[in-house]
Amino acid sequence: MDEKELNKEIEALSNTIKTKDFFTRKLRESDWDTLVKWWDSWPEWQAPARNFLPDNATGGLMVEKNGVPIVAGFIYETNSAGVLFEWVVSNPDYREKDRQDAIEKLLIDAENKIKEMGYNYIFSIGRSKSLIKTHKKLGWHVDDSPSHEILKKL
Repeated sequence: MDEKELNKEIEALSNTIKTKDFFTRKLRESDWDTLVKWWDSWPEWQAPARNFLPDNATGGLMVEKNGVPIVAGFIYETNSAGVLFEWVVSNPDYREKDRQDAIEKLLIDAENKIKEMGYNYIFSIGRSKSLIKTHKKLGWHVDDSPSHEILKKL
């Protein structure tokens, strides 16, 4: 292991300690039923089609604590210098005091992962006021004019 790899490992360990035992991992096939349950639990949301999500719903990240899934989001790669980070959804039953910390960890780890992948920009669409507030807190630019998601199934 060279010095660069060692420093990266130390930084990762340090981040784990600082984030209250949260663990961020790649989404798995086995997460699908959990994600659908979460989307169905939020009144204004409907689960997207699995094949609408990157890598058939495994192209994203999940934050857990002590094996309990808390929040997830999807990374849509593009042929540009940017990616879309979308469909952030959280466990409606997880109501611990550190819930907000888990959401922040997801966004920070997504930023780091996307940077590692060689991209320069992250784009996201949101309507959740608390999630928008979290993005602002973490230094994201939030346009004050609302947008609408426009989709057509072909």
